[in-house]
Amino acid sequence: MVQNLPVQTIKYKDLTIEGWSRAAVQTYWRIPELRLGFDLGAQPWDFMGTSTWYVSHTHLDHIAALPVYVARRRMMKMDPPTIYVPAQAIENLQRLLAAFARLDRGRFPCELIGVEPGQEIQHARDLVVEVCRTKHTVPSLGYIVWECRKKLKEEYRDLTGEQIRDIRLSGAEVSVEHRLPRLAYLGDSTIEGLDDNPKMYEADVLIMEMTFVSPEHRSHLIKKMGHIHLDDVVARKDRFKNQLIVAGHMSSRYHPKQIERLVAKALPDLLGNRLHMWI
Repeated sequence: MVQNLPVQTIKYKDLTIEGWSRAAVQTYWRIPELRLGFDLGAQPWDFMGTSTWYVSHTHLDHIAALPVYVARRRMMKMDPPTIYVPAQAIENLQRLLAAFARLDRGRFPCELIGVEPGQEIQHARDLVVEVCRTKHTVPSLGYIVWECRKKLKEEYRDLTGEQIRDIRLSGAEVSVEHRLPRLAYLGDSTIEGLDDNPKMYEADVLIMEMTFVSPEHRSHLIKKMGHIHLDDVVARKDRFKNQLIVAGHMSSRYHPKQIERLVAKALPDLLGNRLHMWI
């Protein structure tokens, strides 16, 4: 029997959010319906079938399982995975995998792709992943998963099906793309990571960090470390339009009961019961 890592699960409509996140320990998330995951701080065996991953940054609690994951897929004769990482890290990660290949005396086949803020990745026919700039102590990224739908242009809505067909056959575009932000992943960042990417506040599901919750931890030091405090969330509680907010990456300094008590005191209604604490 394979010993597995801790995984919590929550559903929102047709999406399942799975994973675990604890600061300085390990962070890994997966959304199976979207066929993607975020960060590779560890690799639950059940997650191995997901072949596309988006890495936020290269701190060990977010990237340590990269060689394990790649090697497992090779041993199981699965296709090489595709892993998007901050462009600044691509050369060092390639060297890392090369070093493990020498130590392991085996191949580590994968497609490592460096990405930068502003890029868009065609993840699936109807899904685009936008790369967002975040603010941490090393180069870091967040991601927004957009669902792309085609809608008939306003000027053609009163036409018959045959008329629309004829216009389409003439080479004219009869539809316009409409995008819906299904899910946003912040990764490790100060609150500016959200403020600078306001669409994250509008995604159906937001996965964010909230490393510090105690009033004893000073905000200016937290910002210097590149993290978010509960007070940052309280100050922006009216900005969150998300249907589900998953907050994780809590500091290992806190006991789960302490987190629950401090968050309940600061946000008694848990943002209309939309805030789910990953503890």
